[in-house]
Amino acid sequence: MIKDLTLYIIFILSILAMKRSFAQEPPKLIIRSDDIGLFSAANHAIIETYKNGITTSVELMINCPWAPEAIKLLEEFPDLDVGVHLMITSEWENVKWRPLTEVPSLVDDNGYFYSFIYPNQNVPNAAILEHNWKLDDIEKEFRAQIEMAKKLVPRISHISTHMGCGNMHQDVKNMLAKLSIEYNLPQDYDYGLKMFPNIQLNKQKDFDAKVSAFLNGLDSLKSGEVYIFVEHPAQDVSEMEHVGHEGYRNVRQDRSEVTKLLTHPKIKEKILKRGIELIDFKSIDYKSIKEKS
Repeated sequence: MIKDLTLYIIFILSILAMKRSFAQEPPKLIIRSDDIGLFSAANHAIIETYKNGITTSVELMINCPWAPEAIKLLEEFPDLDVGVHLMITSEWENVKWRPLTEVPSLVDDNGYFYSFIYPNQNVPNAAILEHNWKLDDIEKEFRAQIEMAKKLVPRISHISTHMGCGNMHQDVKNMLAKLSIEYNLPQDYDYGLKMFPNIQLNKQKDFDAKVSAFLNGLDSLKSGEVYIFVEHPAQDVSEMEHVGHEGYRNVRQDRSEVTKLLTHPKIKEKILKRGIELIDFKSIDYKSIKEKS
């Protein structure tokens, strides 16, 4: 009788311990730094936020002028998770890029990608959706970007899209889902991640306020959930001074503060103190997610 009671107590305690362990499972967080390849200042800042900060995944823009440098840098850090950041826009006024393929419905009279996906009231006639775009052209260009990215960075683990181009139309979404299966590259939103709390960094009064907002965001993460935070680091250098477009002129300050934010000691300390687990896309068991869905 005593032996049976002892075994029963041990069993109950084990169940309680398991429940407690599950309840205390830490939040998980992907820190995604977008647009490596865009500028040299972006390339080096993104790598800095990986080496000495909290970045866990980066998104490669294969068409951009500084993509060759980005690829060399990525070779130095073989464990860094990389996604291909598909794009059909060239938004900055003073630097432009073109498609890899012949896609006349996606380019302006000079052969550059249009600046925006959606109409910009300050820059008329500069958005793809203001023109007669063709799905076949988008698919052709997406394929070329995926294949070049996989060729130059074979460890590409997933697909993401620049400026929301993957969501511009249901036909584009359907086509991209097909390419994701064909190339065995999940899309970023296929993982069922929760968005990091909307802390509105661009509306904070100064850098200290941005740090406080991010710390508050970290405090609000719930145990057992998997979150993603997306930003765009760059260096505080002259290259970034004349980068911009109508509606977004403070690029140098904005993006250099992102770099400072993602390497800030208080933020790293908070992540450690809360036990938040920094992860990347390639560490997630996507097959099990797909089976459950």
